[in-house]
This record gives sequence, structure tokens and C-alpha cells, in this order.
Amino acid sequence: MDKNVKQHAGGKKSGARKMTDSFFLKRLDRGTLIACCLAVAVAQLSLTVPAPISGNIQAAFGASGSQMAWVASAFILPTAILELNFGVVGDLFGRKRLLVLGAFTLALGELLSALSPNITTLWIGQALAGIGAAALFPSSLAVIAAGTPDQKDRAKAVSIWALSISLASAAGPLSSGVLATIADFHWAFAPPVVLGLAVGITCWILVTDSKEPEGRSLDWPGQISIAVGLTALLWGVVEGGDRGWSSPAIVGALALAAAGLVAFVAAERRVASPMFNLNLLKIPSFSAAAVVALAGMFGFIGTGYCVSIRLGAVMHLSALRASMPFVILQLIPLLLAPVLSKMLTRVEPRWLLMGGLLPMAAGQFWIAALPITATSLAAFIGPVTLLGIGFICVVTSLTAAAVNAVPIQMTGMASGATSLVREFGQGLGPAVISSVAMSIASSALAGQLSGKDAGVERAAGPLAVVNVGSDSARAAAQSALAHGMAVGVVICGCASLLGALVTLLLVHKNTARSAISTSETMARTASA
Repeated sequence: MDKNVKQHAGGKKSGARKMTDSFFLKRLDRGTLIACCLAVAVAQLSLTVPAPISGNIQAAFGASGSQMAWVASAFILPTAILELNFGVVGDLFGRKRLLVLGAFTLALGELLSALSPNITTLWIGQALAGIGAAALFPSSLAVIAAGTPDQKDRAKAVSIWALSISLASAAGPLSSGVLATIADFHWAFAPPVVLGLAVGITCWILVTDSKEPEGRSLDWPGQISIAVGLTALLWGVVEGGDRGWSSPAIVGALALAAAGLVAFVAAERRVASPMFNLNLLKIPSFSAAAVVALAGMFGFIGTGYCVSIRLGAVMHLSALRASMPFVILQLIPLLLAPVLSKMLTRVEPRWLLMGGLLPMAAGQFWIAALPITATSLAAFIGPVTLLGIGFICVVTSLTAAAVNAVPIQMTGMASGATSLVREFGQGLGPAVISSVAMSIASSALAGQLSGKDAGVERAAGPLAVVNVGSDSARAAAQSALAHGMAVGVVICGCASLLGALVTLLLVHKNTARSAISTSETMARTASA
């Protein structure tokens, strides 16, 4: 009798243990953490590969400023658009499958980029790779978050995850710079192909799967409306400089963007299982993190775009020399790695974010003040050091603040939403800064060029004049582009300051983590 009671009690304990293990993914095992870090690393590496070879791409394809902006935006746009829904897909069907599929899709896109005979094919390859990255970014973070119910354990795991992003951001420009220097720039896309395949296999073998299907379903109205809104917005911003902001196409695109975003909010309010629960915005830490992610990543990637165009397409440095500031920029976080996890548990998010955004702003204003002829690595060490310190502090504290602010069952949704905002900020950076810089440069060149040089500028913009114009035209275009890009980087610095202000005013110790549960309980009570 006693034996049966003990067996029954043991069975109940076993069942409870299985339920707990299923929900919390047991404890995050080392193999899963390694695979998730590799997954996010290959996604980030693929994003950074084109930075030092912008001059090679522009020269090979005769690309204009807006066409060059699309090289980065073609990758980032599908990443931003699909991350929220991929977060839901992972919750429904398992994040392991999504990691494997995302890695193989990324590898296929990078293979197409490596074989691209023209700029259009390169855009398509980057877009396909971006779809793969859209699966890797939120899924890798959601697996880590689900496997670390303890906040301190999660902080340590997230800091390693964020460090993987920084290491990949350094390896990407270095590998592409070396390969483009010793061979053709197309070879720069080869490492992501190999690594994507390797990551897909590694995730299949090592990752312990997790999912949260309860109450989750695909939200097609939300997905379609957010896709239309973000695509129209980015297209309007990128093309606005070339076509004119008052042109019917641009006005129509921006109006469509506004309509799409309004439709997204309306859809999320009505659908039974939204891809993004609007109640998340009631948590101050989460809402502030979203604003800071948009402003901070806009400024950071916008600055990187200006530096890459300046060194490669304008000053014609080799791909290897052009990659060096980016390598230094992303190696700086290694110095902070030993203390970063401790800082996350001991320092309030407000101060860690401020400690990242303010150095970023200082580095951006410093770069804006550098003359266009300053191309040595020594000239960039100071400002890129500040940018590197700021980047790792901002990315790590943003991720931790957003994920820690929400209930554990919403970590997939929160990580997807955070990734969407971060990635779209990265997409807006090159788009806005390219439009501003090229518009200012074109205005500065007005009346200075004649004959064939003027025709080149009208057809392909200031970047083309720098490469194929006469000596005097090249000098004038170089000066005009220097002024335009300086203004662009100043805008990036202002965006970082805006993020710091939002942090100061809105980010506090989180006392509203239960806001969602309370709100939903009240809603159920009212409906009953």
C-alpha cells in the first residue's frame, strides 16, 4: 500500500518535473548555447560582409548612392519584416527547426550573392540571406531565454550571445576585406555560405528544442500589414533622395507606409492570437527599449555606412584597409566581456544604456569632424573605440531589458519584437543617411560641373563622378560628398543622444512586469 502511494507520489513528481522541464527547457545546456551563439554569429557576419567592399561593388556595377544603400537594406528589410512572425513560428513548431532552416536559407542567399553578375542579383541574394537571418536572430535568443528562467543565468547567457554578435561583426569585415584584396570581391560572400551550412548541421545536432504553442497562431493580417508598411517606408526613404520628396511615387509610398502601420495596430487589436501583443507596450522598460533600439541602431549602422562609402567608394582604399576601422570597432567589446555579465546584474539598465549611447554619440560627432583626407587607421582609432564600447553596452542591455521585462511565456514574442525594431533601425540608417548625404552632395555640385561630368552626375549621382569624372570634377565631388556624409554622421550622433534622453526619462527599475498578466486577467473577467 505504502509502496503504491510512493509510486503514485513519485509519478506525480515525475509528471511535474516533465512539465517544468518542457516549459523551462531544463537548464540551458552548453551545446544549445554554443549552437545559438553560432547561429546569431553567422547572421550578423552576413550583415557586415558588404561594409568594406562597397567601393568594389560600386566600381564593378556602376551603382548609384541609392543602389548602394539597397545592398544593406535588401538584407535588413526581410529580416525586420519576418522576425515577429518567425518568433511565432518558433513558438508553434519548435525553434530548433527554425534555426536549421534559417541557416540553410542564409547559405543559399549568400551563394547567390557570391555568383551575382549584376547589382539586381546581389540584392536578391542579400534579401534571401536576410530571410534566413530573420529566423536565426529571434529563435536563437528565444531558445536561450526559455532555457534560463533565473535572471542572473539569463544575463550571463545573453551577454555571451551579444558578444557573439560583436565577434561576428569584427570577423565579417576582416574576412571580406582580405578576400576582396587577394581575389575578387565576390569571394567575400563565400565564408557565410560555408558557415551557414555548418551552423544548420550544428543546430540540428546540438540544440535542445523548445516551443510555447499555447495561445499562439500565425497572424496573417498582422504579417501582411507590417510587411507593406515597413517595405513602403524603407523604399520611400531610400528613393526619396533620387526621385524627389515631392514626387507622387514617394508621397504615395510614405502614405502607404502610414496606412500599413495603422492597419497593423488595428489587426493586432482584433486578432485572437496577435503576433505582437500590444499590451507589451504597457511595460515601460520594454517600450523604452524599443525606442532606444530604433534610434541607437539607426545611428550606429548609419555611421558605419558613411565610413564604408567614404573609405571605399570615395577615397578608393583597398578592401582590406577599408575593413580595419570595422575590425577595431567590433574587437573593443572583447575588453568588456569579463565584466559585462556582472554589469548586467549590478547596474540599472538606465545607466548601462546611457553608458553606451553617450560614447556612441561622442564617436559619431568625432567622425563627422574628420576631414575626408583622413584615411589612416590612427585617425579612426579614437572614435571607433567609443563606438565599440557604446555598441556592446547598448545591444546587451537592450536585449536583457526587453526580455527580462516580460513574462517567461512571452519571451519569443518579446525577442522577435526587439529584433524587428533593432533590425529596422539598422535598415533605416543607411537609407536615411544615404538619401541625406547624396542630396546634399548633389546640391553642392549644382553649377560646378559641365558637359560630360554634369551628365554623369545627373544619371548616376556624385559617387559616379568620383570614379569616372575629370580630375576637377572628381575633386569637387569628393568635397561635396565629404560635406554630405559629415551632415549624415551628425544626424547619427543626434539619434544616439535622442536614445540617451529617452533612456534617462523612461527607463527605470521594472516594477510592472505583471502588467500584461493583470491586464489580460481583467479583460477575461470583464468578458465573463
